[in-house]
Amino acid sequence: MIHAAASVVASIPSPSVSYWDLGPLRIHFYALCIIAGIIAAALLTNRRLTRRGAEPWVVLDISLLAVPLAIVGARIFHVLTHPGFYFGQGRQWWNPFEQDAIWNIWDGGIAIFGALLGGAVGAWLGCRWTGIRFWSFADALAPGLLLAQAIGRFGNWFNQELYGVPTDLPWGLEIDYPNAAWPVGLPEGTLFHPTFLYESLWNLLGVLVLLWAGRKLRLQWGRLFGLYLVWYCAGRVVWESIRIDPSEVFLGLRTNVWAAIFGVVVGLVIIVVQKRRHTGNEPSVYVPGRQWQPDGAVHSQNTEDFVDVSAPPASDVPEETATSAVPRT
Repeated sequence: MIHAAASVVASIPSPSVSYWDLGPLRIHFYALCIIAGIIAAALLTNRRLTRRGAEPWVVLDISLLAVPLAIVGARIFHVLTHPGFYFGQGRQWWNPFEQDAIWNIWDGGIAIFGALLGGAVGAWLGCRWTGIRFWSFADALAPGLLLAQAIGRFGNWFNQELYGVPTDLPWGLEIDYPNAAWPVGLPEGTLFHPTFLYESLWNLLGVLVLLWAGRKLRLQWGRLFGLYLVWYCAGRVVWESIRIDPSEVFLGLRTNVWAAIFGVVVGLVIIVVQKRRHTGNEPSVYVPGRQWQPDGAVHSQNTEDFVDVSAPPASDVPEETATSAVPRT
């Protein structure tokens, strides 16, 4: 039940501005948060991949396809889950000068679940292009993806959007009044749950959990990415459930809650299936025959994996031990 917040002794103020105007160019802080998140994810993913023998900055080659498709997927998912914003009476969804036209991603929003779908397609294509194993890349990306989402969520703080139900807690979020997204019937001075902050803190904790799990539990073959889906989507179910921004509702739940539940299920399926399919460690982050050799390295005809010359032939070694010489991630 939505109610006005009581008097509190502290709160989180919202920024008074959300963009800079540099001549004719307007720079939105929301976009800067997203860009900062992408850069942080690329840096962390590059470090994780190169430690396993990948070519330095191959992540950029993959990102050339993954990032644009992620943005397209994010916009498509938002449009499909908010059809009234774009196809309602009097709307000209095809008109680029219409506010909230489907082409104008700066008006109306993007959705992370669409970004995951579009980005996955782009990453798969990028991995095919570079020779990197798709699941190796997904596992290397998982902590960085949570870090990017933690940083990107602060864009909602600058935009004063996607906040939760009213609260009288000391960390209640102040929103400018009047505000186009202000819930009808609530008085000026009402404070709201800062869902952007909850999700950011949850994601930062998740980064630590994934880094620990990858190192100590040696989750490979996509299982670390599966854990990412479980962790992120489980938290998203909670934060999404207390948001009060408009959303399509099916069977009593917001569309993004259903998407998050589906994400948890997919993550669990990936963990279980990949655990059964692959009982040993990954031999390399590259598919057979596509290994990268640094300048000056001794080239070998055997490019299937890192070879321990003191070990018996690979055909005589079971999968569980054949890759014991592979550096830990």
